[in-house]
Amino acid sequence: MIGLDTNILVRYLTQDDPDQSAKATELIERRLTERDPGFISVVAMVETVWVLDRAYGLEAQEISGAIERILQVDVLSVENEQEVFTAMIALREGLGSFADALIAELGSRAGCRHTVTFYQKALRLSGFRPL
Repeated sequence: MIGLDTNILVRYLTQDDPDQSAKATELIERRLTERDPGFISVVAMVETVWVLDRAYGLEAQEISGAIERILQVDVLSVENEQEVFTAMIALREGLGSFADALIAELGSRAGCRHTVTFYQKALRLSGFRPL
């Protein structure tokens, strides 16, 4: 298994740089295998979502579609895949940001009753409570 950095994912998803996108595509579609997959950390997932939103201006539906594509690729191993999937659904349904939803889901998985926040928008997610 090899780890994949955010820029590899962004180049693969956006196909915006002829040289780097081709290399990222070659790696993901031809060199990685189910026995030797690419590893995507939750940090890389959050960064990828941030880049797609801030740098590329993609809408929540487009970003959630990109996350879904990553989750469906058999040669990619996503850290905390179920929590990433749940956060993607929250983003798709307009319940909150991907990062906030992932924070709530990871806290829940760790045994937290809830996550406290000052951020009003995060309170739309069931895992948050105001402090």
